[in-house]
Formats: sequence, structure tokens, C-alpha cells
Amino acid sequence: MSVPAKQGRITPKRIRSMKDGQPIVCLTAYTTPMARLLDAHCDLLLVGDSLGMVLYGMETTVSVTLDMMIAHGRAVMRGVKNACVVVDMPFGSYQESREVAFRNAVRLLQETGCDAVKLEGGEEMAETIAFLTTRGVPVLGHIGLMPQQVHTAGGYRSVGHSDEESAKLRRDASAIGSSGAFAVVIEGTVETLARELTAQVEVPTIGIGASSACDGQILVSDDMLGLFNDFTPRFVKRYDELGQRVRKAAEDYAREVRARQFPGPEHTFKRRS
Repeated sequence: MSVPAKQGRITPKRIRSMKDGQPIVCLTAYTTPMARLLDAHCDLLLVGDSLGMVLYGMETTVSVTLDMMIAHGRAVMRGVKNACVVVDMPFGSYQESREVAFRNAVRLLQETGCDAVKLEGGEEMAETIAFLTTRGVPVLGHIGLMPQQVHTAGGYRSVGHSDEESAKLRRDASAIGSSGAFAVVIEGTVETLARELTAQVEVPTIGIGASSACDGQILVSDDMLGLFNDFTPRFVKRYDELGQRVRKAAEDYAREVRARQFPGPEHTFKRRS
């Protein structure tokens, strides 16, 4: 399968220009090897705080730290030549004030070399996003289901089912769309509402559990590849079952080691004469 040629690294400005154009392809990446595998096929790679659950076995993303995001952001940047790289701002790193958000966003940009940061929140975070963007920090917004608010939301659940929720999401989309964010993630939102929000805002929308009408789509790579098997959200399509392949490879390896079939002569070193 051929991959379309890309002219240099994709920037947030270029992502912004893709509204109503060719759908924006996004996936998560947390490590250098995975970034290298995904880079040529993606417009945007997100170093998501989902790494807390996917890589570290945490129950939520709330315990993820800024230092963790910086470490994984650096790792992903080592593997990227084409995609725009966005790093999540973890819980507690931006909610206190605009100034705290700016300091932590600058740390992410300076210490990882990433292209932009992402933060969760609707109308309540629009002023912070405007503060960051007017000071040179590109921001990807995030509305709808917001994993960092799992405790106040009472769990992970789709949103937009009531008139009240729908009205709030319309206000959120309008506020983020006008805040200076170059795009906005819409997560876990009723399809018809996500479609409406995409038509409502002037910046690209990136859906996850939203609508095919969104300007782009994102999935957690480990979900999409069948590596993270504890729970599969409704909105995930498995494009492979690598978890099963890993288990089979480990089973074959263990059997050969126990039978002394591995290593064979071809895997060992002979003394030089």
C-alpha cells in the first residue's frame, strides 16, 4: 500500500486548514517504536494521558503527572518525521489558573519539542485557551466525555442525551471554537449532536465515539490494535488482534525454551579460530 508523500512536518496551522477537507487521521502514541510505525500514516499523533491506563495500569488518567507526559512526549518526538505531535496536559496542570497553565504548557513545548498541547474543558476553559494561544502556545481543545473529570461525572458515559447536556455542549463547542484552539476533540457524544457541532464550529473537529461527519478521527492505538484488552469501548474498531499474537508468540517461546529447542546452533556464537 502506497503512502501519500508529505511535505515536511504537519503543523497545527495546517491541521486548522483541513476543516471540511480530507479527513484528519489521528492516533495515540506513547513510545518511539510506535511513533515510527504510525508516523507516515497519520496527520496527528497524540501523546495522550491515556498512557496512564494503557501503559501503567492505572484505573483513570487522573494520576498521570506532567513529568510522565514530558518523558513520553520526548520518546514520541524521537520517532516522528511527518505528523503533528500534540501532548496532553495532565489533570491539575492547567485548571488552577491561566498563568499555571501557561508555565506548564511551555514546559511541555520546550522539554519535548512537540507542536501543541491538549487540554480538556468547554466554556470554562476558553479563557485559558485564549491566554495560551495569544502567547504562542498552540492548543487542541477537548469537549464531550472528558476522562479527567471521571470522578465528578460519575464514570465514563456518553453525553448529549438530555436537552441540558446538549445545550451545554453547544456552548462548549462555540466557546472553544472561538478561543483560538486550532481544532477540538469531541469524545463520547451522541452522533447527531456531534454532527451538529462539527457544522457549528469553524475549526476542525476530531471525533472519538462521536460521528463520521467529524473532520477527523482518533483512537487509542492499543485499542485499535487489540493490545489493550481489559475493556473495549463501543466506539473502537479492532483492526488487528496483536494481543493474541503476542500471547501465542510467548507460548511458543516458552515451549521451545523448556524443551531446550531454543537457542539453536544458529542463535549461538562460535569461538573464532
